[in-house]
Amino acid sequence: MNERYDSGRPEFIAVYGRRRVGKTYLINEVLKDRITFRHSGLSPVDEQNHKNGLKEQLRHFYLSLQLQGMKKSKCPTSWLEAFFMLERHLQSIDDGSRQVVFLDELPWMDTPRSGFITALEAFWNGWAYHRDNMMLVVCGSATSWMTDKLINNYGGLYGRLTNRMKLSPFTLNECEHFFQSKGITLSRYDIAQAYMAVGGIPYYLDYMRKGLSLAQNIDRMFFAEGAKLRDEYDRLFASVFSNPEQMKSIVQLLGTRHSGFTRQEILSKTGLDDGGAVTKLLKALEVSDFIKSYIPFGKGKRDLHYKLTDPFCLFHLKFVQGQTETDPDFWMHNVASQTISAWRGIAFEELCFSHIGQIKKALDILGVSSRQSAFVVKGDGETDGMQIDLIIDRKDNVLNLCEMKFVGSEFEVDNDYEKKLRHRLQWMLDHINRKQSLQMTLVTTFGLKYGYHSGAFQQVVTLDQLF
Repeated sequence: MNERYDSGRPEFIAVYGRRRVGKTYLINEVLKDRITFRHSGLSPVDEQNHKNGLKEQLRHFYLSLQLQGMKKSKCPTSWLEAFFMLERHLQSIDDGSRQVVFLDELPWMDTPRSGFITALEAFWNGWAYHRDNMMLVVCGSATSWMTDKLINNYGGLYGRLTNRMKLSPFTLNECEHFFQSKGITLSRYDIAQAYMAVGGIPYYLDYMRKGLSLAQNIDRMFFAEGAKLRDEYDRLFASVFSNPEQMKSIVQLLGTRHSGFTRQEILSKTGLDDGGAVTKLLKALEVSDFIKSYIPFGKGKRDLHYKLTDPFCLFHLKFVQGQTETDPDFWMHNVASQTISAWRGIAFEELCFSHIGQIKKALDILGVSSRQSAFVVKGDGETDGMQIDLIIDRKDNVLNLCEMKFVGSEFEVDNDYEKKLRHRLQWMLDHINRKQSLQMTLVTTFGLKYGYHSGAFQQVVTLDQLF
């Protein structure tokens, strides 16, 4: 962004990513005192459930102009008029130096039938693009809107962006640095659990307080009286999507099965109408980093599955949604329970999927072309079903069959578990291409305990290597 600032050319930059991921903070930190004009769209619905339409958005824009030095005038009645006012104001204060216009929450300004996109096109194509000192930075949490209306625009804004930046959640390594910067001392074992609860979302991680244990912090964020994140789930969907209830119905369904569902299963189980609308909903959830699509190992494109991968949503659906009376110290009182232990196991698998690059680096296969997916075989009356958490299908004819185990000490393989692994290996050997070889791989917290059955795994990746 600094390079673009110093380019000496007109710049149009779009910053997008999941809500709460830190887009506005990033822009403010980089550009700080260099922003000439800033404005943020009004939330589509206010606290009284009143919709903020075109009239409210335009008045808010007009007040931003006045607050930042424009002479008093009349409130604009259209976005074309509003952007003309902005042009006139910028011209009146132009001294030849770089002028930065920062429009935050851009999708919120585009209310139904407002003509906002047309006006933005006119502002950039007709005026800003011809001024070498102009830098327009736009930002939005409605990622599907940003991609459809701006990044992949085929109208007047086609190819106009000079740079686009998708801001992704923190990795485990970045979470560790974040906590260190706040003076919060947590083990990597606990940092991983914090990630499993809220993901790498800095807005959520910022609620963590030093001097408290992880369990105390989780209670404070989700279960205590006035917990900051208890109602965040509903706010999150209402602020990002124009059809939040439909989105939540899909997310809630996906949260019930770890391996996910096909599009047809989603239609059947949610009762949503068939057609292109559902495809758009799924695409919007995917580009917003709530869900991921994948093709299970050995299947074709028709078997495309969608699975819920956002840690915060998974945690909310598991422990918060539907709880009318909650123990304010729920996590402290249940931290050793079977329910939370089972959650850790599944949440760790999602953590591993989001750190697949680190796993490949630990296995020294970053340079090998590969794709990864889960694999489920349903049982029947004659044979048992089986599930492989992660298969890395490599172009060098190797399949890494990965088991993820989140435990508090070295993982120990007993006789029964080794038999289960042998069964999986044999099934795979019977069904894969003969030129491929199999490597059993363990991804776990503290490594593998050496013993009679430990030879079942050829490779081990530890939690430290995910950092």
